[in-house]
Amino acid sequence: MKIALVGAGGKMGVRLSRNLKGSRYSVAHVEVSEAGRRRLKDEVGADCLALEEALEGARAVILAVPDTAIRKVAEGLIHKVAPGTMLIALDAAAPFAGHLPGREDVTFFVTHPCHPPIFNDETEMAARHDHFGGIAAKQAIVSALMQGPEEDFAVGEEIAKTIFKPILRSHRVTVEQMALLEPGLSETVCATLLVVMKEAMDEVVRRGVDPTAARDFLLGHLNVLGAVVMGEVDGVFSDACNKAIANGKPRLMRDDWLGVFEPEEIAESIRRIT
Repeated sequence: MKIALVGAGGKMGVRLSRNLKGSRYSVAHVEVSEAGRRRLKDEVGADCLALEEALEGARAVILAVPDTAIRKVAEGLIHKVAPGTMLIALDAAAPFAGHLPGREDVTFFVTHPCHPPIFNDETEMAARHDHFGGIAAKQAIVSALMQGPEEDFAVGEEIAKTIFKPILRSHRVTVEQMALLEPGLSETVCATLLVVMKEAMDEVVRRGVDPTAARDFLLGHLNVLGAVVMGEVDGVFSDACNKAIANGKPRLMRDDWLGVFEPEEIAESIRRIT
């Protein structure tokens, strides 16, 4: 099966190119920047083709381009692909925002990595240090068939498992659910709270705690507290910890903070992203 990889010389494109190399797929690489072409050649050993040549006979087209470029890139190629071609987006933002151009005889498939989990059974050092995934550590993925025949989900999922390998689990969701996961859960909530934790650690350091001691203390407690909260271990918090949470949560969180998952909030977040 032939795949056209658009944006093959970018950060994500190179990652995907590396995993597609040696797979059962024949890959036609497309990259507009000279720096990206050199990067792809140096790191993967792949050469690039013109867009029209890459699209010829391609069963799937992967858009490895920034969210803000999806609309322009997709509109530039949508009328050049054959009926039944699968257009694959690597994030839900642009598809959710309606940036994929209308064409009923083309399949739209969206997939995104979950990244390797904090709690895992990796033993090799390369896997333990593969925080992003797609190199040595197993990760789960989420995928959605946005438009197209039902049988195309299996086609898209197999491609997703290849570009994001090694795979821990594969989950099927809708595009709307994927938007709840990102930006909602992963960025609006998780990334924000992690930034707040880092700011809190910096404040503790400013108040006199040794920086290494503060970092060790925070990361160690993230490990054990996270294991309890997420059910990784069968444990409970101490009475003192529960009292600190009861005092801290209203101090840190607005009463209506779960409103970030309301459809209009998700839509506005994606509007800003795209």
